[in-house]
Amino acid sequence: MLLKIADLSFSYQSSKILDDITFEVKSGVFLGVMGPNGSGKTTLLRCISNVLSPRGTVLINGRDTKGQSKKEIAKKIGFVPQTSNIDFEFTVSELVLMGRTPHMGRFKSESTYDFEIVDKAMKLTNIQHLSERAFDELSGGEKQRVIIARALAQEPKILLLDEPTVHLDISCQLEILNLVKNLCEQERIIVISVFHDLNLASQYSNKLILLNRGRIFSEGFPDKVLTSENIRSIYQIEAIIKRHPINNVPYVIPFLYAKNDKKMKGPTVHVICGGGSGTPAMKLLLDNGLKVTCGVLDVLDSDFEAARNFKIPVVGEIPFSQITNESNKANIDLIKKADFVIVTDFPVGPGNLKNIEAAGVALDFNIPVTIIESSSVYQRDFTQRNLEEYFKRLKEKGAIFVKNLENALKGVLT
Repeated sequence: MLLKIADLSFSYQSSKILDDITFEVKSGVFLGVMGPNGSGKTTLLRCISNVLSPRGTVLINGRDTKGQSKKEIAKKIGFVPQTSNIDFEFTVSELVLMGRTPHMGRFKSESTYDFEIVDKAMKLTNIQHLSERAFDELSGGEKQRVIIARALAQEPKILLLDEPTVHLDISCQLEILNLVKNLCEQERIIVISVFHDLNLASQYSNKLILLNRGRIFSEGFPDKVLTSENIRSIYQIEAIIKRHPINNVPYVIPFLYAKNDKKMKGPTVHVICGGGSGTPAMKLLLDNGLKVTCGVLDVLDSDFEAARNFKIPVVGEIPFSQITNESNKANIDLIKKADFVIVTDFPVGPGNLKNIEAAGVALDFNIPVTIIESSSVYQRDFTQRNLEEYFKRLKEKGAIFVKNLENALKGVLT
């Protein structure tokens, strides 16, 4: 099976949504489609499935879909929307059976073969036990599996998914994407899925397309598409690209949201923190008109999320891993641009010890460092007693130790 898109364009009235889209996908390939809001991702799926009538060609095994009936196309292409609103109280089995409609005549009843295909679709999606349940009684993840089963009952060679996990929690997201990935590999179908989450796209897609303003900005393997330069150009953010510690695919860590520079007129304070200890410090500094940067933080740390919400520059790191040389360099680059460094009283272990070393780099550049020590160093030292020695060296180099955040702020404002 080969899907080929050639010179595809589409406009809503006078607004061009897609412009000169050309690519091809083979059986067993999972293609992820990414791009900012308004870049044409959903419109592209609707054009491929013939819901919309674009200019250009959509070829399935060399045959143009133009001129084919919707029933013919539905035998080849299954579509899974973001959400499915079912107005009537259908059971799961009734809904999945609807996927057989393209294969049935006008007054033809379901055959034994139709029921066999429905049964297979429910087994593939692991919903046999839900067959007699009402659709509106199911959870979000269960509903999405039912809609995928309905699409599979069409016996499609191509499966289109429009952000299939957007309203699901993380466990359901992984469950659905694992299901679709297995179908792609085992059933040798073409899967094209729209993603907003760059890391999910990287983890599950064989190839990626990055759209921008209706055109293909980048196309290819995840390593080629997910680059710092591409993300900066398309999303206007900075990002560090690393390798996922388990599956070795590109892992995107956004770290710069430098939108406060024009608003804040005071000096810049770089906050070294973690474990939630940095959030009150960032807020207090911003409330006092100071510019703030932050890092390095685990991207699952609440301080990282706070930094993103405050829209301040922050260096992130892959969860449960040591600070890498790339992140450490990005952190030191921010430190060199700061006027002050504040180190909060966060737990320190082998993974984030480089943050304490970075404070020493600040002192080497004559940047004042204030260390908050509101709790005993022994209570948060997970470095086999190395932290006390590090603090001793920092004190010898000129670091100031204070008991609370308010005293650290006085040192910056005076």
